[in-house]
Amino acid sequence: MKKYLLATLVAALPLFSTPSFANDISEPSASVSAVVIQQPIDVNKATIEQLVLLKGIGKKKAQAIIDYRSENGGFISVDDLTNVKGIGDRFIENNRHLIKI
Repeated sequence: MKKYLLATLVAALPLFSTPSFANDISEPSASVSAVVIQQPIDVNKATIEQLVLLKGIGKKKAQAIIDYRSENGGFISVDDLTNVKGIGDRFIENNRHLIKI
């Protein structure tokens, strides 16, 4: 009887915890950020979608960059990005090679 009960439980396990490997392949994981920027992003022309590709930039900071350049006529140097609220020297260090003016 015990062997039959154990065999029944083992056989029923897939019904409760079926791994779905198909979903893992077709849907990107939330922890994967494998976007590679092929060319530097021109912060004087970039869209929100392009700016969020930079490390440390979300939609709010991207919008702040766009608002700043609209109000102030654009950026003259990469270091001018520190004039945007929430963007500091560390951001510049991490992204200088990915930004162009």
